[in-house]
Amino acid sequence: MIVLLAVFALVSPQFAPGAQLKPAQVWNRDGCHGENRSPALRWTGAPARTKSLALGVFDPDAGAAGWWHWIVYDIPPARTALPTNVAPTSGDFQQGVNDFGVSGYGGPCPPSGPAHHYVFTLYALDVARLGAGRALHGSQFRGLLRDHVVATATLTGIYGR
Repeated sequence: MIVLLAVFALVSPQFAPGAQLKPAQVWNRDGCHGENRSPALRWTGAPARTKSLALGVFDPDAGAAGWWHWIVYDIPPARTALPTNVAPTSGDFQQGVNDFGVSGYGGPCPPSGPAHHYVFTLYALDVARLGAGRALHGSQFRGLLRDHVVATATLTGIYGR
């Protein structure tokens, strides 16, 4: 008997794994001239015991603490995608405050120099809600996830200027 296990995977039609993010996804302030639209994301293979999903977009190359670009949580487990250009108050999920200080998506805007990595991590969680309000920040997000992650799927893009 062959048992096939579903692989928890995260993809985007806007960029391939390891590829440069497009101007549509880049921040549009602080010297960056993009459209600041979140990329569409799709996922498959969430474990059967998933009660909710969460998404974090993090730049580990931005100094010692890194930089949170997007925090999404309380995503229903039946959902398998996020569309492009998600508004900060739309959907059947919550969005936290990124390190630009705004709710919702904040695209790449690294200083001049080497390209930075933007790690999109989708978390399958064993709780239906994280129990956080809209003012959730990255360090709080990471702390709330700590004991509830069932599985993760990642997709990394790069951007430099």
